[in-house]
Amino acid sequence: MKIVIYGANELASLIAAKLFEDHDIIIIDDDTSNKDSFEKLDLEYVQGSGSNINVLESVGIKNADIFIACTDNDEANIVACLTVTNMTKLKTVCFVSKRENVDSLSIVRGSKYQRELMIDYVLWPEELMTQEIFRIITVPNAIDVENFANGKARLLEYRIDDTTKFINKKIKDCSFPDETLIVGITRDNTLFIPNGDTELLLNDKVIFMGSSYSLDILANKFFQDNNDVKQVAIIGGGSVGLMLAQNLEKANIKIKIIEFDYKRCEELTENLKSALVLNGDGANFELLESERVGESDVVVSVTNNDEKNLLCSLLAKQLGVPKVITRVSKNANANLFEKVGIDVAISQNGAAIDDIENRLIKTDIEILATVERGQGEVLEICVPFNFKTDTIMNLHLPCKAIIAIIQRRNRVIIPKGTTQVMPFDNLIIFTTKDNSSVIKDFFKR
Repeated sequence: MKIVIYGANELASLIAAKLFEDHDIIIIDDDTSNKDSFEKLDLEYVQGSGSNINVLESVGIKNADIFIACTDNDEANIVACLTVTNMTKLKTVCFVSKRENVDSLSIVRGSKYQRELMIDYVLWPEELMTQEIFRIITVPNAIDVENFANGKARLLEYRIDDTTKFINKKIKDCSFPDETLIVGITRDNTLFIPNGDTELLLNDKVIFMGSSYSLDILANKFFQDNNDVKQVAIIGGGSVGLMLAQNLEKANIKIKIIEFDYKRCEELTENLKSALVLNGDGANFELLESERVGESDVVVSVTNNDEKNLLCSLLAKQLGVPKVITRVSKNANANLFEKVGIDVAISQNGAAIDDIENRLIKTDIEILATVERGQGEVLEICVPFNFKTDTIMNLHLPCKAIIAIIQRRNRVIIPKGTTQVMPFDNLIIFTTKDNSSVIKDFFKR
């Protein structure tokens, strides 16, 4: 595919790095000062504006497949996307950073304005990140959550600590519930697919897939202290803090939200029904102590500053908070934050890039989800009509991958080695990113 990206910021660099090996990438930006950050990537860099017709024609916009506008200026992104839409029929992706722009571009089907605003995808990274944080909060102790098969199957990721009952045991010796599979383990920041003889070690991040019912049993048996999340403290009352608090209120979870700016506190109070809004510095240890933040089940630090988020999160851990979730603006900081003890570090850019790859980059495989910052992928593959029926154990997959879920008509099957794979089955498969194309080719045979 030919992908044109308008904007040469960190987000554009991450998108390009993710896609350049398999696609033709062209970067457009008015400024060439950021050109050096793209030198290691095999792509074309053009100076100019993404809303300039001459510049767009010079890069062959009519032969492109996707146009992504991701500058730091919402208005520039909107104008560029509308210009491209008037010139071509390719898909347009517009990044925005303000709620009012999201609302303005959210067209209700059938409205009288529908034809005037023709942007295919409007992405607000903060909203995607908020949704991810909410999913993680509502499943106690999980550090990642994904749902499949209309909620009948799930993926849960947990970190092993010194209280985990199966620490230092081999997978085959653990009494996990039926319809539960361990599909991946991240150890020392590297994801791999285990086998029955793999030992589960301290600080491993273990990825389970299975039926929703079996994973509920798993959570209750191994990972919960018989307490649902009842109290959450949010540090930072910006867009993410407000959206998250609103979602948590709907889930009847008690909330404290700490915001430094007094006027913003007044706005939060007007937009929240039951949350306790505190005006203060979330990095003030005495404030956290006096407001009993340490009694929270989860603390989420979502200010716009990575360094402050890290400090607030470390203070929360010092107060004994069992689960701390931290916003990361720079992707490179995510692994560092987790190394120093933060339970979950979430990047808004990472969530947005995953959304682009999963929804827009067409392949013969549908990527349902990515985990561990793109190291692992959950694929959905429809078995072709001419595929020879065989058991999973006899398939002899060409690389490490686990068939975690089979959707057969209205049934959802969590398979075993003796389970048959039949033509027209929908397979949900966990594998590493490097092996996705190999698995695709295997099921084409």
